[in-house]
Amino acid sequence: MASFAQFGNDLYTGRRQINFIGRRRTWYTVSAVILILACIGLFGRGLNLSLDFKGGSEVKVTGISNLDNYNDRAKSAIKATVGLPPNLSVTKSGNNSLTIDAKKLGKGAADTDRVRTALATEFKVPTKAVDSNFIGPSWGSQVTNKAIQALIVFLALVSALLAIYFRTWKMALSALVALIHDLVLTVGVYALVGIEVSPATVIGFLTILGYSIYDTVVVFDKVRENTDEAVATGSRTYAQAANYAINQTLVRSINTSVVALLPVGALLVVGFAVLGPGTLLDLALALFVGIAVGTYSSIFIATPLLASLRAKEPAMLDLERRARSFQSSQHAVIESSGKGSDSESEPSSASAGENMSGVVEPEQAKAAAAARRTKVRTRAVHPLSVRDREE
Repeated sequence: MASFAQFGNDLYTGRRQINFIGRRRTWYTVSAVILILACIGLFGRGLNLSLDFKGGSEVKVTGISNLDNYNDRAKSAIKATVGLPPNLSVTKSGNNSLTIDAKKLGKGAADTDRVRTALATEFKVPTKAVDSNFIGPSWGSQVTNKAIQALIVFLALVSALLAIYFRTWKMALSALVALIHDLVLTVGVYALVGIEVSPATVIGFLTILGYSIYDTVVVFDKVRENTDEAVATGSRTYAQAANYAINQTLVRSINTSVVALLPVGALLVVGFAVLGPGTLLDLALALFVGIAVGTYSSIFIATPLLASLRAKEPAMLDLERRARSFQSSQHAVIESSGKGSDSESEPSSASAGENMSGVVEPEQAKAAAAARRTKVRTRAVHPLSVRDREE
């Protein structure tokens, strides 16, 4: 833990830097490949929608003492009663319950009652322990439409807020791209794996957008702070300021994600091992995948994309010219003082932090300041005045 804390401190002070911005093409490529796979699952295989969206019959059997071979037993009881309907699904819910979904069980209420009786007999439970419901597809359609409306309103409000707060539409666009990236990847995972999508899953999808934008805003706020300092001093380029911001907030992003994932992971374990399929499991799974993807996008997508969008702005090009001149002068002073890099093989190369984030190590910064003071003192007496005194 101490070494990780030291690692975070080194990233924040600039002693150690990871080149996120310089390798942004690599991150873009990785995300593009994953997005293609997600789209293949989404548009090829499609989502496994729950009964709430498709409509159909649902039968729940509770209080079962013996669940051995429950899948075959339930299907055999239904087949003997009304025939085996297509797309019949039997899932275990907790330690003593079953949920049976089908597009249609028989031809009406009488057949549904016969199925209830057959299941009660098979699993040796009272008939009142077998509950049946018919869900119309219109309810699922309403949930979908409301979710889409909520998503559109959310994206519009977030875009306006970010554009006003950061005073640039490019930050809003970068954040929106990261949000869409997170949503497509999360939904794509569900499509590829074939996990059922329920209304609780949709709620989870919308929830992760809030987490993702929060993490992105934290990094962007540090980018703005570093950029203001860079413009005022001319000490680093915009790309270096953005890279430094990611490094400064990296450990915080990791810690926040771990803290958020631990309880969600515990819910997943309880859902899989104890409760079985249900609202809790659907919500926890969406949150777990979404939080992980959101952390990735705030580091590897949002800020690198922002740096790409602002790279050609006249103000940023002027800042880059000033920063390169400043860093060259700084490095020349350090080298002339003989207190630069300790490396014998590359004595004139800049440090990794200086190349990636425009950060000069504290020891070298002190050496440069001392060299400048010495240089000023040697020029304090003009050569012509010495000559005049000698004459």
